[in-house]
Amino acid sequence: MLAHRQSVARIINDPGADDTLRTRLRQAQAARVFASDQLALPRNRSYTTYVDLHRTSVTWNVFAAPEFSVEPIEHCFPFAGCVAYLGFFDRARADDAAAAIRAKGNDVAVEGAAAYSTLGWFADPILSSMLRWDDDELDGVIFHELAHQRLYIQDDTAFNESFATFVQQEGLRQWRVSRGEEVTGSHADGFDRAVTELALELRERLRGIYSRSLPPDDMRAQKASGVAAFRLRFYALRDGRWAGDTRYERWVAGRVNNASLVPFGLYDRWTSAFSAIFERAGHRWAPFYDDVTALSHLPRMQRDCTLISLSIQTRSSDVPSTDCPDQDPGGGATLSH
Repeated sequence: MLAHRQSVARIINDPGADDTLRTRLRQAQAARVFASDQLALPRNRSYTTYVDLHRTSVTWNVFAAPEFSVEPIEHCFPFAGCVAYLGFFDRARADDAAAAIRAKGNDVAVEGAAAYSTLGWFADPILSSMLRWDDDELDGVIFHELAHQRLYIQDDTAFNESFATFVQQEGLRQWRVSRGEEVTGSHADGFDRAVTELALELRERLRGIYSRSLPPDDMRAQKASGVAAFRLRFYALRDGRWAGDTRYERWVAGRVNNASLVPFGLYDRWTSAFSAIFERAGHRWAPFYDDVTALSHLPRMQRDCTLISLSIQTRSSDVPSTDCPDQDPGGGATLSH
């Protein structure tokens, strides 16, 4: 992948290059400049090159969770620490790994990924797989991946992904404002949020079922009932306000289980908390990053409790229960602005 990088500037200035590709890359480069100039994200060579992969996914991620738990099975590596998935550049290897994990009685899901990040170790390119998205999603993912380069901590996937997702969402909002575009979100954004909310509600319903220590057959029956109810609610959405949007149909019709819900719990769990931190920082990126960095240095339990407290203030629907001591509701000892 790195060996086949081409300069984006060279492609844009090449009259013989595909016009659609040149237009998409020109827009992406404008967003890349905006990321550093306005969002205080790293200014480096990442996303200034392009690679044609000749396939729709760059990696395939294997998510796994026990049969009666919504918490992901983690895997630990040098540098990246412990993460909630295994990634493979080859689909067959991903399927083999999934089969081995499933054979142990776990729930498993295999999801193709269009983007890939080395967390700043190398100059990550724009990939052809990323161009299957529209311009907003492509630009937002560049913000997301650069946020990982700005701050990444070991052994806390939910923190890392929620932080990067918030930067992506707020960064995209500001990017739209800078171009005089609508900032309330597109029709597709609304459907994404609605499906995410349904998935998080199912995840919490399953968490409640598993916490009751019921006989295994009873938990399986209630789990199946919860998934069936989720599907009915999804089809009601699909046939109502978002009629014609088919993006999630294959996923919903497939194997919805604890593992397939893991990405929703990781990428969205703390976004409302990071929104509260951004609000306290006066919507300024530098103090926001300072506060998030200070939060990242706290012991895991204290960090999670602060995030829970901030999420409760914003009435997040996916606030996991935990035993947290009484504390300043805003995590005042952590947030300095």
